[in-house]
Amino acid sequence: MKRSISVVIPNYNGRGLLSSNLPALYRALQTSGIDDYEIIISDDASVDGSVEFIKAHYPGILLMENAVNRGFSGNANIGIKRAGKELVFMLNSDVVLTEGYFTPLMKYFDDPVTFGVMGRIVSIDSGKLQDGAKYPDYSYTDIRATTNYIYRQQKGEKTFSFFLSGANALIDRGKLNSLGGFDEIYGPYYSEDVDLGLRAWRAGYRCYYEHDSVCRHPNAATIKMEHEGKIKVIAKRNKMFLHFIHLEKVELLSYLLLLTVKFLFRALSLNLNYCKSFFLFAGSIPKAAKSKARFKELQKNNKSKLSVRDITGLIKLNISPDTVEIF
Repeated sequence: MKRSISVVIPNYNGRGLLSSNLPALYRALQTSGIDDYEIIISDDASVDGSVEFIKAHYPGILLMENAVNRGFSGNANIGIKRAGKELVFMLNSDVVLTEGYFTPLMKYFDDPVTFGVMGRIVSIDSGKLQDGAKYPDYSYTDIRATTNYIYRQQKGEKTFSFFLSGANALIDRGKLNSLGGFDEIYGPYYSEDVDLGLRAWRAGYRCYYEHDSVCRHPNAATIKMEHEGKIKVIAKRNKMFLHFIHLEKVELLSYLLLLTVKFLFRALSLNLNYCKSFFLFAGSIPKAAKSKARFKELQKNNKSKLSVRDITGLIKLNISPDTVEIF
């Protein structure tokens, strides 16, 4: 069964990346036999001539222009709302797709519980593996999202992923819209893709990884432009949001108690970045509580009560320890 795809590319000052990587996207679509597609670029108030470049060289692309910078989540959601095809492919502007990229991904959407699937990410320079399936590295009060794994599965088996990388995720548009897209509380960047994957799993859907779909990618080319201190503050704050939204009851209370103790020690040691993160989080707890309440309502509507612990158990149950490479 042929499926249609809306490619959504959030862009911010990525003119050089777009000029290099858009041709590879078109080749990947054509060599995968995808003839019903649209390409949407949501531009986040770029000042490098990105908009002018797209209009001049790619008039067939649907261009969404933000008057102000909205950050990754807000910018991505603009493109998602405009998408009209069956599947949405979230693609970073710094990702280079290989020929036939979409072909191995299509079989996953024959299963009605599939939320989405991501491919293998390798270094654009060395070919070294950067990202595989996302490993459920979770323990009491601690959700970690930096561990990858490769599962040497048998023919016909599928590999679960804890979440989908926002760099190259092919997602069922109906399910994506039911979740409301990315939660903009995580703006301007970091943890929004982890949160989306956890919400998908906890709503009763499933996320996968496909090793035979390959793309090439540098390390955080756009975010590297930001000040290192700012990045650390936002990343830590967003990890606090992630735990607040996805931990429940006693575990959440334990997390908040531990967080407060950590803050006191960091304050005594004059760790200003951690303190900034804590105060930003604490000041936004009412907003985070609304995100949590919206998701709980979705879970209720989907008749799902899955926790992060449940998801972790399900994924690990389907992985044989002697066939997994963790990195």
